[in-house]
Amino acid sequence: MKKLLTCSALAVGSLFLMVDPGLAQDTTAAAEAAPEFAKAADTAYIFNTLLFLIGGFLVMFMAAGFAMLEAGLVRSKNVSMQCLKNITLYAIASLMFWAFGYNLMYDGVDGGFIGSFLPKSIPAPDADAGDYAAASDFFFQLVFCATTASIVSGTLAERIKLWPFIAFTVVLTGFIYPIAGSWQWGAGWLSVMGFSDFAGSTLVHSVGGWAALAGALVLGARRGKYGPGGQVTPFPGSSMPLATLGTFILWLGWFGFNGASQLAMGTISDASAVSRIFVNTNTAAAAGVVVAVVATQIIYKKVDITMALNGALAGLVSITAEPLQPSIFMSIVIGGIGALIVVFAVPLLDKLKIDDVVGAIPVHLLAGIWGTIAVPLTNAETSFVTQAIGIVSYGVFVFVGSLVLWLILKSTVGIRVSPEEEALGLDKVEIGVEAYPEFGQGSQRV
Repeated sequence: MKKLLTCSALAVGSLFLMVDPGLAQDTTAAAEAAPEFAKAADTAYIFNTLLFLIGGFLVMFMAAGFAMLEAGLVRSKNVSMQCLKNITLYAIASLMFWAFGYNLMYDGVDGGFIGSFLPKSIPAPDADAGDYAAASDFFFQLVFCATTASIVSGTLAERIKLWPFIAFTVVLTGFIYPIAGSWQWGAGWLSVMGFSDFAGSTLVHSVGGWAALAGALVLGARRGKYGPGGQVTPFPGSSMPLATLGTFILWLGWFGFNGASQLAMGTISDASAVSRIFVNTNTAAAAGVVVAVVATQIIYKKVDITMALNGALAGLVSITAEPLQPSIFMSIVIGGIGALIVVFAVPLLDKLKIDDVVGAIPVHLLAGIWGTIAVPLTNAETSFVTQAIGIVSYGVFVFVGSLVLWLILKSTVGIRVSPEEEALGLDKVEIGVEAYPEFGQGSQRV
């Protein structure tokens, strides 16, 4: 019986092929094309998702870079506090971006100013229907949010209370940054206008810088930092090796920061673009170091290691707004000018008595502004006017919003430790764990 059915099926199939021979060719071609098409789509999906995930964990590791940089640039009595703030702010950003930020930034902005407050869960793996896994995109976006808060931490070090800082971080990561980000990356009004910020010179770095500047103005300088007649007292950091390690970690993480902002690696052109971004990112940072080293030698007759470190970071921030289009030569120019801005801005802040412990305002705010305004130099699809409108808009929104929040915190719970507590160090008075207890007053080495 089985043989009879098989023979019948073959006979019917042969009859169809005799009637229309082209049917056999079409059927075979479709059968061969469908698996190849599915395979190509799967491959693109996998590579796009991997780009988000690898870029995401590289940017996440920048949290360690900020922690080590800040730990090295603050005095020994405040190192534990900086480590605590950095791990805490990353955790808070992760939760707040899930609870509010992701939706405010991406859900239903549609050319407007803000997304949705309604919760929107991440689709389950079997519900993904795009070119990448939805969860990989969420993870990649939240680590950018955390970076913004890290910028604020370093500027306000050594005199701010822990809990007011945490309260500010909650609002910054849950609301201020996502709303600002929605204007461009969420297809908001600046995106419609044509504003361009590839990986966040303004959206991440200047936003963090504006928030830090507002906090520094409200908080005030560290005791003894500024004296009469423009006197500035240097407060050397605890560990240049730690600060250097932190800078190298940030430099490494920046390849994920900029490279994965291509948002796709499923085609040859995308893979080529990511590679070009890597080269330009590295070149700008290298130029920043060299310019800072040469400039400090000329100006101060000695090379300043902290300027060299911040020169690298300024070069990275500067190229972040447009890391794809510049030639290698233009990457050198963009990164080098960013470093020069830092070299001249750090002493300028001291003249204005704005105490920025790690130099985050020159590095992230000022170099971020420069990188954003420089985009039209290499990207003909942008204009200086549109870029300037975006810079000013972000500055007004973030600075005013942060200033109001800092003033509220100052007038309610207070944001600054007492002079006695500041003298003892925040490690002792705020958290009770010293980073280097063997060097504390009255202690003995064992």
